[in-house]
Amino acid sequence: MADLQDHPCAAPSAIGEFDACDGLAEATTPAEVDIERARVLLAAQLVVDGHNTLAQELDRTHWLDLQHGSAFLDTDIPRIRAGGVGAQFWSLCVPPGPAAVQETLDRIDAVRTLIASCPEALRLALTAADMAQARDCGRIASLLGPVSGAALGDSLGTLRAYHALGVRSVGIAGTRWTADPAGLTPFGEEAVREMNRLGVLVDLSGASGTTMDRVLDVAKAPVILSHSAAQALTPHAANVPDDVLRRLRGNGGVCMVSFAPDQVTRHADRPATLWDVADHVEYVREVAGPECVGLSGSFGATADAPHTIGLEDASSYPNLIAELLHRDWAETDIAALTWGNAARVVREAADAAQPA
Repeated sequence: MADLQDHPCAAPSAIGEFDACDGLAEATTPAEVDIERARVLLAAQLVVDGHNTLAQELDRTHWLDLQHGSAFLDTDIPRIRAGGVGAQFWSLCVPPGPAAVQETLDRIDAVRTLIASCPEALRLALTAADMAQARDCGRIASLLGPVSGAALGDSLGTLRAYHALGVRSVGIAGTRWTADPAGLTPFGEEAVREMNRLGVLVDLSGASGTTMDRVLDVAKAPVILSHSAAQALTPHAANVPDDVLRRLRGNGGVCMVSFAPDQVTRHADRPATLWDVADHVEYVREVAGPECVGLSGSFGATADAPHTIGLEDASSYPNLIAELLHRDWAETDIAALTWGNAARVVREAADAAQPA
């Protein structure tokens, strides 16, 4: 694994020039041989993106802008296709408060309306089979979730209603039922069991280590971390500690490594780069195992928001794959990283579900 701290004046990697001696990072330029190979791989085995936040911008963006390209945002359908993305989770998270349920319903409606408005590009996916069918038909499989755990309103009935509307993931961080010293209140444990019964993924991103551990004690299905990186490399609240990464092996869950610069930056004197994200991906693979790592662009923000250098928009996934190829990743491991692991978790969560 490349470690810029150990080699402050190291030669540039496949991602281009890096002047660590001056503490400056320049725009990355993947080696042409690696980028072309990455594009070939992604054409055959597309990416499942764990966390697209575009839903929060839909009230300001017309579906035609997304279909034909939007300079205002860091993602749109042309760039999603150029990035080799074949499926993505649409984050429906809203701030906690008395209006959280209504705002979540509005976001579900907005995303479903967008999908219906772009039938040649998007397709709602409820299962892993739906994901594969959409991909094979040239559509971008769209999975609804995570919704905020706070938007359940402490009601399992609301959880069941979200599931009936197509939601397949719930983020549990920041709820009253995860603030317990034991990690979960009795209601929290019931909520996890009900998510398992329904086939809804439990999203641990942003939860405390105690809560993550307790969920892994209770859960009977694989969990997901929709947008987390390695806490050992970058101490950020949304990142995951090593002990939880090691427990993912037994659970069969997946940590989808975020591209968000504040979650992956490794050096206070320079911006986050694609190289940092590659380090996080390799670290998660090493600690959790190659079957427990995925990707999470966390795109859906405005174009002028902070971005990791080399991963500025949804078209940039080939840059990261090129860097991993430069680091001698096997094609089978890349296929698991991009599609296989995330699709497996969706399938196994559904397989663990029980009929009502």
